[in-house]
Amino acid sequence: MIRFLLPVLLALSPLTLADDPARSPADPAQAGIASANAYATDAGMEVLAKGGNAFDAAIAVSATLGLVEPESSGLGGGAFMLLRVAGEDREVFIDARERAPLAASRDMFLDADGKANRELSVNGALAAGIPGLPAGLDHLAKKYGRLPLSQSLAPAIRLAHEGWRFGPKNAAFLGYRRDVLRRSPAAAKLFLRGGEVPAEGTLMRNKEYARTLEILAAQGADGFYKGDFARRLARGVREAGGIWTEQDLAQYTVVEREPLRIRHRGFDIVTAPPPSSGGVALATMLKVLEGYDYPRLGKAERSHLFIEAMRRAYRDRALYLGDPDFVQAPVDMLVSDAYAAGLRASIHPARATPSDLLPGVDAAPLRPDTSHFSIIDTEGNLVAVTQTVNLPYGSALMVPGTGFLLNNEMDDFSVKPGVPNAFGLVGDDANAIAPGKRPLSSMTPSFLVGPERTAVLGTPGGSRIITMVLLGLVELMQGEGAQATAAAPRFHHQYLPDVVQAEADAFTPEQIAALEAMGHDVQAGERTWGNMQVVLWNHHDGGVETGTDPRWKGVGKGTSTEASVYR
Repeated sequence: MIRFLLPVLLALSPLTLADDPARSPADPAQAGIASANAYATDAGMEVLAKGGNAFDAAIAVSATLGLVEPESSGLGGGAFMLLRVAGEDREVFIDARERAPLAASRDMFLDADGKANRELSVNGALAAGIPGLPAGLDHLAKKYGRLPLSQSLAPAIRLAHEGWRFGPKNAAFLGYRRDVLRRSPAAAKLFLRGGEVPAEGTLMRNKEYARTLEILAAQGADGFYKGDFARRLARGVREAGGIWTEQDLAQYTVVEREPLRIRHRGFDIVTAPPPSSGGVALATMLKVLEGYDYPRLGKAERSHLFIEAMRRAYRDRALYLGDPDFVQAPVDMLVSDAYAAGLRASIHPARATPSDLLPGVDAAPLRPDTSHFSIIDTEGNLVAVTQTVNLPYGSALMVPGTGFLLNNEMDDFSVKPGVPNAFGLVGDDANAIAPGKRPLSSMTPSFLVGPERTAVLGTPGGSRIITMVLLGLVELMQGEGAQATAAAPRFHHQYLPDVVQAEADAFTPEQIAALEAMGHDVQAGERTWGNMQVVLWNHHDGGVETGTDPRWKGVGKGTSTEASVYR
């Protein structure tokens, strides 16, 4: 298969704050970690206290999240890791995204009548891509960490043996996937009690997960992707009706890519390139918004412009973006000033543009998924990691003896042009299934660097990830703190369906009326979404502050204090 090179993203050099005396920051006075679960944050702080850097801490946080938050991520899934290596004054993007098995085919989820079979692309063995997270953790340790992988994985291994308390987020999502988990005896045995969701506070142990981490600690990625463990994993998937082979696992590698860089209103943004759609969509939206003095506008007028920018960026996402090793996406065009000016010219200042009037793809319930964490250490290293198994509890399939669930990332491909995936996103041939290909993602780990402070942020949330990061970046650029940014209300538009989704407190009734008068269909619900994690470094005094999303009360944790052990 012909492979295409990704076009040059933007003609901007890596961020070199030290080269500009006016922007030279004081070193961070403390390390800061914000993650979606207190166990994971404490694991990262423990590794920092043992002499590790932000990259070692990221391994501890990631592995622990996979244990205590299996609904969102784990060894059976993948990740995007955005790093700033302070000693080398550079940024790098580690692509540990899942890959399609070599036996995958373009129409593998279509029935005899050519209709998409969503059951196969979401539940069970065929839904799973080849995991990337174990390889990503090994790569992070060998190339960027200070400690051996075994030491960074130690907190998660210990916790898997000793046990953790089943929480409200675990329970909420397990209830959603309970019936599918019952189909997998290994998954049901681990996660259910008498076939039902465990009570909150139940002590959960996972000795098989600990053994898998011990194999990874002792043998690195080869212990997972080759040899006895790989044979057992591939055989278990095939016995469950899947198409994995040992060759699929042996051929998996992470890819280091050049991050996407954006300049907006005096700030530098470093973010995810393809196969994430997040950075390109962010660049499109921000460049469209550059033509307006939006901070001075009223909430309804400003939101109208944001919605129209979102609409157009998501339309382009559907048409153009895919795995850069397989498709030549027109990234340089999509992030150009001229293209943004053309999009801006199509926006009426007081009227919504119906999505069906934009040429593009012909036309599900949204569930939070995925997990994100942010880290800054005292050397100025930055880490933003978004990791996932896709839908809550992934494919709900566990190979016996492994201790982790497999992802259902095959649903992130365009199963058929114009057919929405589980998040309501449509796609075209650029994101079609192909052997060895990585599905397009919305994960958008990002850095924001300004004259006075640096922020690390990201969030889960499926198709809404990109717009949440957009709104978070704007909050930070306007001077908000880490916690206020994580808590700020959210709204979203993704081209199709042609509705504005909003949290209940995102707009006042008067603002909703104003948007509806412009032609927007505003659906303000009682549900919230996302789980944003923010760490903020103030350049003036080196102070570090953390913000963790309050939407899951008492679950996430942001801290910049000394390491502690969670009990």
